[in-house]
Amino acid sequence: MQRGRLITIEGIDGSGKSSVAQCLIKSLKEHGNTVLLTKEPGGTELGSTLRTILHTQKDRVGDVAEFLLFAADRAQHFEQIIIPALHKGTVVISDRMADSSLAYQGYGRGIDRTMIQRVNAWAMQNITPDLVLYLRVDPTCAHERVCGRKETLTSFEQEARAFWQRVIKGYEEIFASRGNVITIDATTALPLVCEQACEAVMNIL
Repeated sequence: MQRGRLITIEGIDGSGKSSVAQCLIKSLKEHGNTVLLTKEPGGTELGSTLRTILHTQKDRVGDVAEFLLFAADRAQHFEQIIIPALHKGTVVISDRMADSSLAYQGYGRGIDRTMIQRVNAWAMQNITPDLVLYLRVDPTCAHERVCGRKETLTSFEQEARAFWQRVIKGYEEIFASRGNVITIDATTALPLVCEQACEAVMNIL
């Protein structure tokens, strides 16, 4: 059976990842594809628990511990969800994956990026995405969108602007020489962003 496709959506909080993911699922199903939408953290029961801890913990989680919690979620995610779906020929759409840890914990927190890459590869059993959709947006626009939700801000969403600037710099450097990345201007209207995302995905199927 033909292996499925793994597509990840990356970008800072407020870049529109969840909305684009829903557009992709709708479009792919309309074209007759078997599709699975998942996310990190939270794609598994363990991941949901870790997501709650990471986003609501009152006592600050240490930088290394933070990354290792994400890595634990990622390992479970691949073993329980991603790999079985790919073996069935499913198109898997994941809201975030390894590149988020590299950008957030590596560049944002300043953790050893080589170590992050090694642990990510181990957790993902050396599987890499067929396509990464990077939704590029500036911190001001993203912050306005996050605040516009009128929801309690997560620990990440409360970070200072300097943190987000480091994360964005990280994404830009990570994706600068990667051939499996499509960068989309996420400050434009959502229908246009979705159209570009769908076109990129259909091109690899």
